[in-house]
Amino acid sequence: MPSTGSFTPSIKQEHVIAFSDAVFAFAITLMALSIDIPDFPTNLTQFELLDRLYNLYPQFESYIISFAIIAIFWISYHQVFNHIKGSHITLVYLNLLFLLLITLLSLSTTLIINYGTYQIPYIIYNFIVIMTSLLLALIWWYATKNNYLDKNLHPFFIKGIMINLIAIPIVFTISIVISFVNLDIAQYFWLVIVPLTIVIRRKYKH
Repeated sequence: MPSTGSFTPSIKQEHVIAFSDAVFAFAITLMALSIDIPDFPTNLTQFELLDRLYNLYPQFESYIISFAIIAIFWISYHQVFNHIKGSHITLVYLNLLFLLLITLLSLSTTLIINYGTYQIPYIIYNFIVIMTSLLLALIWWYATKNNYLDKNLHPFFIKGIMINLIAIPIVFTISIVISFVNLDIAQYFWLVIVPLTIVIRRKYKH
């Protein structure tokens, strides 16, 4: 007689990562489509065309910044899941929620591109970044707590990954505070993540 035990769905780890990579690629594509390139008249001079292209600079700047942030999340994502062994349904659900936030991050980039001089879109964007990074930290914490990580990982290295993940929401929270004083400075404050990440990795390298 067949077992009547509860059914627990199982998804292979490589399928989870492959699907996540596809969502990251979709999010970046969606951001690129949010750039509005107008139809320029064909009778423009070279200097007039350059002037109009220069006016598109804020849109491309916002796109490059958002691309870099999603790229940081993609790198951090693989640093987390490359060390998780086996398939665990709770982590799959948390991963789906994380990917939802990644797509929302892509959509919120449209707000930044179209209304970059306003503070509210910037706060919304930063809030989504903070929630996304905290969720990835939660995934790492859950995997650590339940012994889902590679047994060969040193505790010092595990701690370093967590500190690195927590650093991102801290930086963007400070950036929100700075936006109340100077929005232009706040939009570039996130660059602090780059040297901060280097310092953390060197300190906790094992």
